[in-house]
Amino acid sequence: MDRTFRPRSRRARRGAPLVALAAASALLIAGCSSSSGGKKAEERAADAAAGKADTPRMTVALVTHQAPGDTFWDIVRKGAQAAADKDNVELVYSADPNAGNQANFVQNAIDQKVDGIAVTLAKPDAMKDVIAKAEKAGIPVVGINSGMDRWQSLGLLSFFGQDESVAGEALGKKLNETGAKHAVCVIHEQGNVGLESRCAGVKKTFEGETETLNVNGTDMPSVKSTITAKLKQDSSIDEVVTLGAPFAMTAVQSVADAGGKAKIATFDMNKELTSAIKKGDIEFAVDQQPYLQGYLAIDSLWLYENNGNYSGGGEQPVLTGPAFVDGSNVDTVAEYAAKGTR
Repeated sequence: MDRTFRPRSRRARRGAPLVALAAASALLIAGCSSSSGGKKAEERAADAAAGKADTPRMTVALVTHQAPGDTFWDIVRKGAQAAADKDNVELVYSADPNAGNQANFVQNAIDQKVDGIAVTLAKPDAMKDVIAKAEKAGIPVVGINSGMDRWQSLGLLSFFGQDESVAGEALGKKLNETGAKHAVCVIHEQGNVGLESRCAGVKKTFEGETETLNVNGTDMPSVKSTITAKLKQDSSIDEVVTLGAPFAMTAVQSVADAGGKAKIATFDMNKELTSAIKKGDIEFAVDQQPYLQGYLAIDSLWLYENNGNYSGGGEQPVLTGPAFVDGSNVDTVAEYAAKGTR
């Protein structure tokens, strides 16, 4: 795939300069009044002192498959907003678990002539056509979180996330170390390629028995009752693997209701989960650093716009995980989770 940098016509009309990068990718150019959105010299100096970019205002759309109540995406969004604040970017966030609605959000962004788009590819086939429209319109698109195996074939500039298969395999190996024998992997969004890859990875390396359980992640009482029923039905299950922090917390309640002794491991973090690891209610979590995913996605589009950079060289994904959080390091992670950034 030819990834040679080609400036878009809108860039040329705006007169955005191609400038060198400073430390921490903050573009601090003095005397650039013609491209600073009309800011006064003292305002630009204040921005520079705060580490903010003195570059033309951009608009970037971030479209995800966040479901209501899924706190993982709040962390992604916070990272994206931090980068937007630094880079003089207006961030437009849209989310829906329905892939058709996600495609509509991308189309809206195209119609609004945004300067860049970041998307998740939980169901890549549903996003293929609209991503092609964005690229035809000259709008750069990057991927985050889901769709690592499809981002290049869809023509995206870069991808930020973890290899879900590798993460699943790592968790499976971890379960071997803990002595688990029978695990149930709970998928909270059926058809999500990333979640399915996680469970497939667990099954590949876990030496015990692995089975999957599909639940409706948008209905937490239903999630709780479904896991509880499964545990009551099969008392040999000694490990519940969830694929998101809110579902791990619900699984804790399910294990208690079922009266069993199953342990819980999960993917992804939030503030409540770190407390549960401290208490021993949850064994460990796989952290893919969602704050970093959101931050890097927005920052990469700014870098591409202003310096023609491709993160990962345009050929390799930028990995943000996996890493394990357990009793040995949870205190350190909890400091950041309390701020909503882990």
